[in-house]
Amino acid sequence: MAIILAAIGTFLVCFLVDRGFSAVFRNKTQHKSGLAVRLPKRYGIAGILLTVLGIAALLAGLSDSKLLLFGGAGMVLLGVCLIAYYLSFGIFYDNDSFLLSSFGKPGTVYQFRQIQSQMLYQTSGGILVELFLEDGKTVTIQSAMEGAYPFLDHAFAAWCRQRGLRPEQCEFHDPANSLWFPTA
Repeated sequence: MAIILAAIGTFLVCFLVDRGFSAVFRNKTQHKSGLAVRLPKRYGIAGILLTVLGIAALLAGLSDSKLLLFGGAGMVLLGVCLIAYYLSFGIFYDNDSFLLSSFGKPGTVYQFRQIQSQMLYQTSGGILVELFLEDGKTVTIQSAMEGAYPFLDHAFAAWCRQRGLRPEQCEFHDPANSLWFPTA
């Protein structure tokens, strides 16, 4: 019964943290557009599962087992970190700009015309597109992220519009081969 109550409590806390986080930190125009690139839900689900299992191990370890106590604390810490990472990372965009949000850093707004080039990497988990920006920073988009390809299509169209180009003029553009921008 204690495990069920701990699980319900954990889900309730996660839900309230998500709602509070969104109300306080996600109040820019790009957040409200509804268009975003997000980490796969498995990050959040794994964080919740680790937190619940960690709480269960903590409760079981309260009797005598130091191993369960320390292991449970580690699992809770890892689970909370995964949840925080899942909730904090995202690329939010509208017609003219995109906002890059990541854990521990203030969100930065970029115009699509600030994209200079891209590099493409093949990984065991899929395709990785790295966008290079004017200020020397990069934005990394994994093919497994939710909304990755719609963002890249939108970014290319807005990039062309903001630079005064027609898509036909861009010989490098080949979405079938994961090429949206000139290669670095």
